[in-house]
Amino acid sequence: MIAPPPLRLEQVTLRHGGQVAVHDLSGSFEPGSLTALVGPNGAGKTTLLRALVGLHKLAAGHVDRGGLVPADIALLPQSSQLDRHFPITCADVVALGVAGRCGAFRPIATSVRTAAREALATVGLPDHADRPIAALSTGQFQRVLFARLILQDAPVLLLDEPFAAVDATTEDVLLGLIEAWHAEGRTIVTVLHDLDLVRAVFPDTLLLSGAPIAWGPTDRALSEANRRRAGLLRTRPVRLPRAAA
Repeated sequence: MIAPPPLRLEQVTLRHGGQVAVHDLSGSFEPGSLTALVGPNGAGKTTLLRALVGLHKLAAGHVDRGGLVPADIALLPQSSQLDRHFPITCADVVALGVAGRCGAFRPIATSVRTAAREALATVGLPDHADRPIAALSTGQFQRVLFARLILQDAPVLLLDEPFAAVDATTEDVLLGLIEAWHAEGRTIVTVLHDLDLVRAVFPDTLLLSGAPIAWGPTDRALSEANRRRAGLLRTRPVRLPRAAA
């Protein structure tokens, strides 16, 4: 893994569906930082992640990735947006994490398949390599996506609601991986709704509500005044029932 440079945003404005999603955002995700991206629904959080990796065109401003190429920035999309009916195994999904390096039309090397199985074991799915993803629970599928991140080995990780609708055990496993990646010096930006979790684990927070409300140490960013400005007055979110692991 290469050492991540800062990701710098200069007066970034993003549009989505004809509307301004993020307006005039400037700041920097510093190397090795662990940042929660927080805000109400429609605040532009997913759009910002896509812009950081280059998948969403800027309406204005500039993103300086410090020379990073697309393979150096791993994006974990919301699992609910992914089609799990495609006939593909868990090991194949994990191996796709290095498809860009291997070539789109080359067969998957034995070493990659071995690494995919090892990554599945790391996330607690040692016997799932040949299982179709359609047979997985929500929590199991999210573990598979994290195993793919292990193979990608990117210095920058962008995670969009990684704990949505997963069980508590799976959340603990995934949090452990995030904390380990942070300890390795990777830059991590994570969309979250659980403010208690943000306060407990994430040192920095970017609070968005269309325009940026606050960006910095979590305690300051999530002050009562800032949460009021963003429309986030509850200290505890309403949790959805968790799916089985």
